[in-house]
Amino acid sequence: MANPDYQSLIDAKTWDFIRATEAAYPSDTASLTIADQRRIYDAMCARFHAGRPPGVTARDGAIAQVPCRFYAGADPTVLYFHGGGFVVGGLDSHDDICAEIRAATGFGVVAVDYRLCPEHPHPAAFDDALAVALALPGPLVLVGDSAGGTIAAALAHALRGRKPVLGQVLIYPALARDHTGGSYVTHAHAPLLTAADMEFYAAIRHGGTVPDQPDPSATPLAAGDFSGLPPTLVVAAECDPLADDAPAYAAKVRAAGGLAWAITEPGLVHGYLRARHSVPRAAASFDRITRTITAFANRIWPFGDAP
Repeated sequence: MANPDYQSLIDAKTWDFIRATEAAYPSDTASLTIADQRRIYDAMCARFHAGRPPGVTARDGAIAQVPCRFYAGADPTVLYFHGGGFVVGGLDSHDDICAEIRAATGFGVVAVDYRLCPEHPHPAAFDDALAVALALPGPLVLVGDSAGGTIAAALAHALRGRKPVLGQVLIYPALARDHTGGSYVTHAHAPLLTAADMEFYAAIRHGGTVPDQPDPSATPLAAGDFSGLPPTLVVAAECDPLADDAPAYAAKVRAAGGLAWAITEPGLVHGYLRARHSVPRAAASFDRITRTITAFANRIWPFGDAP
């Protein structure tokens, strides 16, 4: 689609969410200091925080010296990685999302407060994720949104033969190394995330310059081997530069003999998890996500044979 008509693709309630987000997190925020970016992002997430569902409790602690938040529940463990471009976010920014996953599924959730850039460039966040995953007992379901989806996917590759992973749910993840075609061009100026934002985050993640050599632990679509991966759901927002990463990744998993399903949520934008209580499309997507986590945890493949 050339020059997408966002006025027709995006419904009124989603536009309300976009405007509320932009009021709290202006489009030029990435040009500010890192401290200001984090302060503004934390304030924006606090504005959208829906509270924890009744009966869900959490405590903070450390696993393998990495700060984490534990939402007690049944086994297996849902290991969650927050979004934020590897620069912003933490245990509080996605606290209500993790609490609602715990409430909807009944399974324990561990949220990981991995190290952020630019103080800790790649592979610091990946190393933290791997250390936590290997230290946790029992099988895991990996879940992450945006940058956290990147981490979850890279972790699924790294854990093959080392740790049982029952499934991975990747929510509008950044998986590709090449940002020069497809949705990166079509949706270069999408609401809430632009192609320019992606270039900023990619560079800062690597200390200022993206290396020439592909690194699957940074961009999982660069991997040469997609065999042996767990059952996978990859969810994209239609109006997002990252939209093509989801079907591309799912296709590679299927081509290697695995189970993978890609969903592109119509009319939604990057970061729509925060709209799950105000936008029906986002609510329906979050319900699909939690139902899939439950299915994977119970070793059930909930989708058909087509992508």
